[in-house]
Amino acid sequence: MTQLALLRHGHTTWNRAGRIQGRSDIPLDDAARSELATYALPEPWDQAALWSSPLKRAQETARLLAGRDPLTAEALTEMNWGDWEGLRGVDLLAEPDSGYRHIEDWGWDFRPPNGESPAEVRDRLRPWLGCLTGDTVAVCHIGIMRVILAQAWSWEFDGPAPFKIKRNRLYIIDMKTMRAQTEPLRLIKRDGAA
Repeated sequence: MTQLALLRHGHTTWNRAGRIQGRSDIPLDDAARSELATYALPEPWDQAALWSSPLKRAQETARLLAGRDPLTAEALTEMNWGDWEGLRGVDLLAEPDSGYRHIEDWGWDFRPPNGESPAEVRDRLRPWLGCLTGDTVAVCHIGIMRVILAQAWSWEFDGPAPFKIKRNRLYIIDMKTMRAQTEPLRLIKRDGAA
């Protein structure tokens, strides 16, 4: 049975400021680096194939947790937020004509201006997902995780999501059935870490 474990990258200055990162290549901040250095992948995930988005924040998260360089896949690059990258969602919501919506109101075809829809992200992920032949950890982004988990939970980006994506947790999906485990698996503390 092939399983995929999804992990969100650590914090960046843009995350903490509520800015939409999308494909902007923002690195981890110092606090995230310090925190991630105290964690490791639990067994047997520490021996699984390791992939990440090519963006710095995902690659660095993978290296800090696994102690090795990940393979990278363009398919794992965050959703393209187009004209909204660098802006804050709360500010866009305050502008009635912005077109920005809460994720519960997206549907699969919601697209930021000059950006990418969840359906387009799903389509670009399919070939990469179809090539997985063994247990794999993918360090990526919340947008990528939402699309894969939406499929695993049969959620249509309509109404509240049946999952909540938190950091420092592995979201595990059985690739044969395309079903997610109901509870994510926590990263483990390294020996001697507080």
